[in-house]
Amino acid sequence: MQISPAGLVVCAAVLLLAYYYRAPLIVGLIASLAFGSTALMTLSSLGGSSPLIYTFFGALLLMGVAARRRIWQDLGDVFGKIRPVWVLIGLMFYAAAGAWLFPRLFAGQTSAFVQSTTRHGVVVEASLGPVSSNISQTGYFILGGLTAIALCVLLLNKDRTDEIRRGFFVWCVLHVTMGLLDLASKFAGAGDLLLVIRTASYAMLTDQIQSGFFRLAGAYSEASAFGGASLACLSFCYVYWRKTGSRLASWLSAAMLLLLLLSTSSTAYVGLAALSLPVAFSLARSFLAGRVTADEILIVALLTIGVCAVMAIIVYDERILDPVIDLIDSTIISKGSTDSGHERTYWNVKSLQSFADTSGLGVGFGSSRASSWPIAVVSQLGFVGSLMMATLLGVLIRGLGGLRPYVDRETDAVVSSVRACALAGIVAASISGGSADPGIVFFIALAVVASARALARRNRHARERSLQGYQSPELIDDPAVARHAAISGQWPPASGWENPIDREFIGLSDITGFLKLYARSITGCLAAGILAAGFYVVTTDPTYTASTQILIEPNLPKLLQQQPREANVSLDTAQIESRIALMRSGKDRDDGHRLTQPAGRRDVQSAAKSYLGRTI
Repeated sequence: MQISPAGLVVCAAVLLLAYYYRAPLIVGLIASLAFGSTALMTLSSLGGSSPLIYTFFGALLLMGVAARRRIWQDLGDVFGKIRPVWVLIGLMFYAAAGAWLFPRLFAGQTSAFVQSTTRHGVVVEASLGPVSSNISQTGYFILGGLTAIALCVLLLNKDRTDEIRRGFFVWCVLHVTMGLLDLASKFAGAGDLLLVIRTASYAMLTDQIQSGFFRLAGAYSEASAFGGASLACLSFCYVYWRKTGSRLASWLSAAMLLLLLLSTSSTAYVGLAALSLPVAFSLARSFLAGRVTADEILIVALLTIGVCAVMAIIVYDERILDPVIDLIDSTIISKGSTDSGHERTYWNVKSLQSFADTSGLGVGFGSSRASSWPIAVVSQLGFVGSLMMATLLGVLIRGLGGLRPYVDRETDAVVSSVRACALAGIVAASISGGSADPGIVFFIALAVVASARALARRNRHARERSLQGYQSPELIDDPAVARHAAISGQWPPASGWENPIDREFIGLSDITGFLKLYARSITGCLAAGILAAGFYVVTTDPTYTASTQILIEPNLPKLLQQQPREANVSLDTAQIESRIALMRSGKDRDDGHRLTQPAGRRDVQSAAKSYLGRTI
């Protein structure tokens, strides 16, 4: 293990910044995402894996939550009120078990794409087997899941919406700052000013040129990663601006859009085109309904001015935009016909083939890589893991849904913005992501959305019970309390009435009720698993592994010469070596029957006679 001094300095700076905002755990975790190529250390025992600094803040968050005095009651509260946490726990266990079992169970039966051990940063095709990324990638995934649970504990106990909002804005400001520094250094010819903080063991593709344009990487290792992060930050700032009219969010959105266009990343361009569709649909719906806001008029006006400016430039000199056209052609239109496009397509095809070769169980988390996040999920986690991942993604896509009226405007704006940020990251990963890990932003957004839904359900229940034991806000003497109740929907309960949702922990009756309520679902899943296992056993050809020890003497053994029946036996060296090679290949079968070794120590003379009798 090798500690990075630059990584320690960056961690200390981010921690001080988070303390300034009085939220070292949450703000520090989110702000550290701006440093996508800064590692805290390098683990040589795991193939040179270098955890980024966000893992330090994630571990710090876990330790802070675990040190809480009421941690077990808090966990009971989370598992009792947020049902998707059960799915998350199941997926974490399945991923960990699959990462250990499946590469060994299906070893040699399919191919995988792994990092070359001799050439740094090069992906090669090899037979499936255990690799160091089974440990590292699974560790990152489990860290993300535990971070989501820890955030749920914090968000359910106290309103921390402001901390979430500040954390994401600090991330966006740092991201824009790093991008502008990288852009200025490239235009000034000063080299890579951010090289000192690029301490990860990744291949740093920061000085490349695409169709005559510099490729922006910011604080990341390549333009593709920078473009994906820019897409996520742009989505957060845009949605928050549309929800609240924040000036800071509007200026950050403009800066983020500029950096995204200058990144020369295919991921950024295709992702921006995909995310423009819901924006266009929203604008069209507003215009058709006759409820156009000033922000929407500004967006349409800027788009119109941009189109007119481009047309005027073309009229003035039709060849002045040729470099831009060449850039679009090389990054989007002709991307699939390049060597990189062919290679990534081959990764995806072989990953889907691995899913079929393993009978839908998957090759194990981190065993291989693809060029699209959904394909990586299917090939590594199999059908069962993909179903659980789709469930969590569905929770994120749904967001607050019909519970939006039961939260205040600021909470709605923050939850919607964080949700948009995570979904934009999923879109970027679906274009060029190689791992089944959806990323730490996904888990943060999952915790924010799930916790907000739990609090909104509590508020809805309080409002529905306002005539059955809760005071109406008009009957509350304190004006401040009445105003807060009218906005949030949290009415003070009458004396003697207990809301079952507000219980501190779950009991045996809750567990029994849960099992009775979901007995059919549990039984159905168990039956489906048994049927899948039976189908695999019936349809898969049995393979066996045998081992033996053979004593071979080049000269005719005296032991065999003493026996008249075996006296004329001669040894053919070529036949013996050929037979040994077949046995070492692991595919030696005796007419489809299992090769077994008798119990106890076998006599050397009998073993040699039996072996020579089959081979000669």
